[in-house]
Formats: sequence, C-alpha cells, structure tokens
Amino acid sequence: MLKLIPAAAALVAASALVLPTVSHAQEANSMSVSYADLDLASRAGQGALQHRIVNAAKVVCVYGLEDSKELALAIETNSCRAGAVSSAWPAYQEAVASARHGTVTVIGSSAIIVTAP
Repeated sequence: MLKLIPAAAALVAASALVLPTVSHAQEANSMSVSYADLDLASRAGQGALQHRIVNAAKVVCVYGLEDSKELALAIETNSCRAGAVSSAWPAYQEAVASARHGTVTVIGSSAIIVTAP
C-alpha cells in the first residue's frame, strides 16, 4: 500500500510533463504558406504556390526519415501529406480565382495554412 502512493505521484508528475509536449506537437502540425510575392494569375505563380504547399506538407507530416524502408511509416507519411495538400486546395483555388478576377481584399491574408490531418 505504501508503494502505491509514490507510484501514483510519479504517474501524475509524468503526465504533467507529457501534456505540454503533446499540445506543442499539435501546434507544430500546421504551417503558413505565403503567396504575397506571387502573381497567381500566371501559370508560373500558380506552380510556385503549389510547390510551396507540397513542401509545407512535407514539413508538417514528418513521421520519420524521408526514405524510410518501413512500409507502414511510408504509407502513413504519404497519407498525411496527401491530406495536408487536399486541405489546402480550396484556399489555393480561392486565391487563384481572386487573382484571375482582380478581386481586391482590403483586410485579408496572402497566405494559406497547410495542416496535417
């Protein structure tokens, strides 16, 4: 019985240390991708933004080494990256449509948030 109290105290202390780490990891799973310097009415600008979105997905979906031979890890990483790119796609399309139609946004952002699913 006396050993149970220190064990419980150790468990509480350990969980207090883990919770900030988990919440910090969730915050690190998104990234802002700026397109303020791009002309999204041009194919070159659109391609550059697509490239930036894919690179951001690689950053937010890091589960291990890039060239891992472990199949499950590679599948999970690729799935995360595809989901992150898909989640950013509507914002990409909206930004391109705004650029093509000359829409002016007085207060807004020229960035897309890429988030790991």
